Amino acid sequence: MGTARNEAGRNDLGRQAPESGAPDIRAGRLDAAAYAAGFEAAVPDLDQQAALVEANRCYFCYDAPCIEACPTGIDIPGFIRKIATGNTAGAALRIYEQNIFGGSCARVCPTEILCERACVRNTEDGKPIPIGLLQRYATDHGTAANAHPFRRAASTGRKVAVVGGGPAGLACAHRLAMHGHDVTVFEARPKLGGLNAYGVAEYKVPHGYAGREVEFVLDIGGITVETNKMLGRDITLEALRRDFDAVFLGLGLGAVKALGCDGEALAGVVNAVDYIADLRQATDFATLPVGRHVVVIGGGNTAIDIAIQSKRLGAEEVTLVYRRGPEAMSATGHEQAFARENGVIIRHWAQPVRLEGEAGAVRRAVFEHTSLTTAGRLAGTGEEFSLAADMVFKAIGQTFVADPLRGEAGRELLVLKDGRISADADGRTSLDGVWAGGDCVAGGDDLTVAAVAAGRRSAEAITQSLRRQAAA
Repeated sequence: MGTARNEAGRNDLGRQAPESGAPDIRAGRLDAAAYAAGFEAAVPDLDQQAALVEANRCYFCYDAPCIEACPTGIDIPGFIRKIATGNTAGAALRIYEQNIFGGSCARVCPTEILCERACVRNTEDGKPIPIGLLQRYATDHGTAANAHPFRRAASTGRKVAVVGGGPAGLACAHRLAMHGHDVTVFEARPKLGGLNAYGVAEYKVPHGYAGREVEFVLDIGGITVETNKMLGRDITLEALRRDFDAVFLGLGLGAVKALGCDGEALAGVVNAVDYIADLRQATDFATLPVGRHVVVIGGGNTAIDIAIQSKRLGAEEVTLVYRRGPEAMSATGHEQAFARENGVIIRHWAQPVRLEGEAGAVRRAVFEHTSLTTAGRLAGTGEEFSLAADMVFKAIGQTFVADPLRGEAGRELLVLKDGRISADADGRTSLDGVWAGGDCVAGGDDLTVAAVAAGRRSAEAITQSLRRQAAA
């Protein structure tokens, strides 16, 4: 838990909190080889021999619990059997039937708490089949160049608008195009991909891979893309409902939660998602400035991602601070362990009190130890400590921005729940002809694989609705 600052002015990590001088934030801390090594894939690919060995460990269960644990319902034993018989193209097709983003999901999906945790091999030898790595092997090696695995149905003449070019929106657009509908995707940013392009750690999904995967999804045909088109600024929900037969909203989360403490506006205090987005677009990692002493506040995957990437950019000391214990972190135990392996210090049971600076720049972050009351509520203990900080990354979560959903008269067009869009299991919202899926919907899992599943389900529901209209 640590102790408060002592009389010598040292914090409980034993380093001198800076009292003067400019913050040490600069680019080019490492040589080219170090940057290349730091941002290569965190987990190496399986080679053919290793893939065959692991595939043949699978029991190919008839009632496979791993399928039930997969949000997209991939036939896991089916694709693994095809790998075992050397049919990687067939394995990839089996994956894409349920998850057109099977390649990126194999890289970012927390398989250790989903399909691999459900694997029956856990009861045999405690070592599940590496489903994520096998899925990655199949999609990397089984997808033929310049050949899309699905053929588009005959045109239905129906038009559908998809707002948001992330995994939810593109999965929906792809399935709608497969069914013969004409789809227009409106994306607020300059390029498609959503979190895969802007928000995931570079060592998980390199931005080059994310771009190629988007091209692969669009190869189905029938999808028109309009980038730099923001809902509420360039397009309105009312106009989309008027001009299209159906609308799907895959908006994601557009705002970052504030710390709510003094000093948040100091230079060097940065939204983690914004920095990661800049990193994801960088062509040269040596151009990215990073502090010598970095503090990350948060406990989710974004906090882990920015902490590790700061370390790999050359930060000397990176400390991640979370207000509760490790079991309460939304980042999995696997992610937490990986952060420690990369030299990140993780401190639990502490909440930010204030950020202190000099000459307008942050120099230290002050925290208060926390504990649970007898009623189970989080409370501060009154004991404070400080950490030296040239940079402080805020990563305490994101929120949904509902303002773009307002009508021309300023009224809410959709029913919200807990600050997000209220929708049924198929993504149907309170507004006729409008569906929604992914992080913008209340009750979601905030996982890429869950967003893909939601987009696909909504596409099927939209198709059924359009067919009923045509038959009426």
